[in-house]
Amino acid sequence: MLLLTYMLVGVVPLILFTNTIFRTMDEYFVEERKKELLNQANILSGKISDSQYLYDTTKWNQFNEEIRLISNKGNFRVLVIDASGIVINDSSRQDIGKTYLVQEVIEALDNKDVSRQQEDGVIYATVSILDKNSNKIGVVLISALSDDVSTMVGEIRNQSNVLFIMITIILTILIYFSTRFFIEPLKNVLGVIIKMSEGHFDQRIDIRGIRHNEITDLALACNNMAERLEQVDTSRQNFVSNVSHELKTPLSSIKVLSESILLQKDVPRETYIEFLEDITSEIDRMTEIINDLLTLVKLDQKEIPITFTEIELNQLIIDITKRMKPLADSKKIELNYILLKEKVLADIDKTKFVLAISNLVENAIKYTAEKGFITITVDSDHQNVFLSVSDTGIGIAEEEINKIFERFYRVDKTRNRETGGTGLGLSITHSTILMHNGSIKVSSKEQEGTTFLVCIPLRQT
Repeated sequence: MLLLTYMLVGVVPLILFTNTIFRTMDEYFVEERKKELLNQANILSGKISDSQYLYDTTKWNQFNEEIRLISNKGNFRVLVIDASGIVINDSSRQDIGKTYLVQEVIEALDNKDVSRQQEDGVIYATVSILDKNSNKIGVVLISALSDDVSTMVGEIRNQSNVLFIMITIILTILIYFSTRFFIEPLKNVLGVIIKMSEGHFDQRIDIRGIRHNEITDLALACNNMAERLEQVDTSRQNFVSNVSHELKTPLSSIKVLSESILLQKDVPRETYIEFLEDITSEIDRMTEIINDLLTLVKLDQKEIPITFTEIELNQLIIDITKRMKPLADSKKIELNYILLKEKVLADIDKTKFVLAISNLVENAIKYTAEKGFITITVDSDHQNVFLSVSDTGIGIAEEEINKIFERFYRVDKTRNRETGGTGLGLSITHSTILMHNGSIKVSSKEQEGTTFLVCIPLRQT
């Protein structure tokens, strides 16, 4: 189908162009022939007037010879017609003495030089003959067939048709191979896309040996999309596995605790209370996980509306630090803030932004040993706010830094109760910062500490 389209696009305009050229050429040669005949008629009219052939019968033989030579030389017929329309000389000797009042003769007698092609293809050129007093005494009519013009154009057309056929063959071959050059890679791309649509995200397009062009760019983009979809699918599977694990643990604890109560007889009231408190704790943990999951889903689907308000960030950080200080004091951690600008006004959604920064500070406290240090720094330029949370905690291995914003990821692989949490806090923080059109970066060294750097624009547009 594509080959046929290319043929139509390439060949049809060439045919139309060729026909237009030949039609123009034919018209051009006919016009040139008209000018030639009209010029010869004018020359002959002048000679007849100067030699007075129509009045001096002694020059009649010379007159006949003159007409014959002109006719033979130009390959056309010459008629000399008097003012009454009677043919007084004819190079073919056929119509002498006959009346010849065609439209062109009448117009010439009206002092109009005429050159016109007839319906049968014959070209007439008529010029009036004037005496010494400028009186019209006759007409010179030269007629010629346009066959010689048509013959010449026809020969050119035949040669052009041969050339056109050769060009068409060459063009067809070039189009065929060029379409194969483009279609085969496109078919490969389409095949991979179809397989991807069926869920086979491990498919890739082989681009080895393909020169860099738009097809290569398309193949690379398709491979990148396949890699991204495979990552998303892997992330989804990991997410489901992590959710199952996170919910299974408290459910298993609840089951063990409840079975212990049911299987034991004459259990003291204090034991019941202890077991029920543990069950309540596990239920609270499950509730926290589910609430965080719901928050993430709503953030992903942008179901939670975001309302930007101009807020003074220095005071906001002071408030967060005060609220987190008791938690830091419980581990004898020194929690400080550094405000590099006297006043920093930024457009934020206060509730979501406070939650995001609180998560960073809370994580810093969890993973910092007793008597450690945590510093919150706020700075800005004319466009952005820069907020950092640095700690002297356990740090993060370099190969794990890119994973910390994944859902349920923990630096502490034991998932113990001391660090607690759901493993969703940093994911919520990351999504929140993105909703503020900002970015969050991490730098860390194991056993030395971690720094989170948040950058958001001062004004949300």
